[in-house]
Amino acid sequence: MKHKSMDSPHNKFKSFTSNNLYFLLLLLLTNFITLFVSSSFSSCSYKPLSTTTASDLPPEFLAFASGHALPFGYNANFDSDTIYPPAGKACTLFPDELHRYMSYKVNGSCPDDELLAQKLLLKGCEPLPRRRCRPASQPEYTDPYPLPTSLWTTPSDSSVVWTAYRCKNYNCLVNRKRNEKGFTDCKDCFDLRGNEKSRWASPKGGGLHFSIDEVLATKPRGSIRIGLDVGGGVATFAVRMRERNITIVTTSMNLNGPFNNFIASRGVIPLYISISQRLPFFDNTLDIVHSMHVLSNWIPTTLLHFAFFDVYRVLRPGGLFWLDHFFCVGDQLEVTYKPLIESIGFNKLKWVVGRKLDRGPELREMYLSALLEKPLKNSW
Repeated sequence: MKHKSMDSPHNKFKSFTSNNLYFLLLLLLTNFITLFVSSSFSSCSYKPLSTTTASDLPPEFLAFASGHALPFGYNANFDSDTIYPPAGKACTLFPDELHRYMSYKVNGSCPDDELLAQKLLLKGCEPLPRRRCRPASQPEYTDPYPLPTSLWTTPSDSSVVWTAYRCKNYNCLVNRKRNEKGFTDCKDCFDLRGNEKSRWASPKGGGLHFSIDEVLATKPRGSIRIGLDVGGGVATFAVRMRERNITIVTTSMNLNGPFNNFIASRGVIPLYISISQRLPFFDNTLDIVHSMHVLSNWIPTTLLHFAFFDVYRVLRPGGLFWLDHFFCVGDQLEVTYKPLIESIGFNKLKWVVGRKLDRGPELREMYLSALLEKPLKNSW
């Protein structure tokens, strides 16, 4: 009796079928794994770690920041029938602080929480959401001094709510350079009889210290009329310009001192925004933008690039950007900041580099003072 050979057509078919089924299953399994991995970890579908939801946010924040239907329906200017009030995206990243900030009695008094509000703002919760309460204020307010006396006179202590500050009166602030050790931002700024009295009044032997009149002389008389000082301390730059019939708005934070109150008491205009905020001016409108020390190497390079382009945006053609004592270290200027500034498109009217030696030459600290011009033609 003859046996069927092992490689008979029947066996071959069974072997072929089982092998193909095996490979088919393997192919389906690998495709499934690939699909699972790509859908879970691909950049397109990656979910941020933040798990904040609407239920985690304060009711007053939602009442402000949610969409509100326009009373008369669709509006062509909005191209919508709904208005969404602005609030910084980062507000929702700090729900605990946001809850504290937005917890108050509607139509009542706001908490005395200036420090909390400023910390939220500096973290990126900018603009801060509006609140429906009355801010903390001075128990006995005294009217400011009249102009021009107010420009160079220390204001009354009654112009400030002092809760947020180490100093509880202006006498403490005026004397803190002599009485406090360590670094404090703008430590001597409140002393109007000190360095502020001579700042920008005249060039100090040329070099890095430009004077206001020296800068104004680069333009036709009267053509510089309005402008901005970024991070302007107690607004002495704005006061100097006001004495020359030029209106300057000064941005300032209240970093351990009531800078905004002080600026307003002097009779010039404070603007409480951080350096991260888009400048609240329309394109091609300002004659001059000035910044001393603030726009420097402590700012992440990409954000600094955005900031410089924002300055370019708000300046009119022919407008001036006075970059005053830009700080950097070692070869940062040549390697990073000079190419970055040149990429914006300004013309260079003045460009002076000097060493900062007060803490020792071994630190290789540098200053750049530059006067830059937005091109009068073809600035786009």
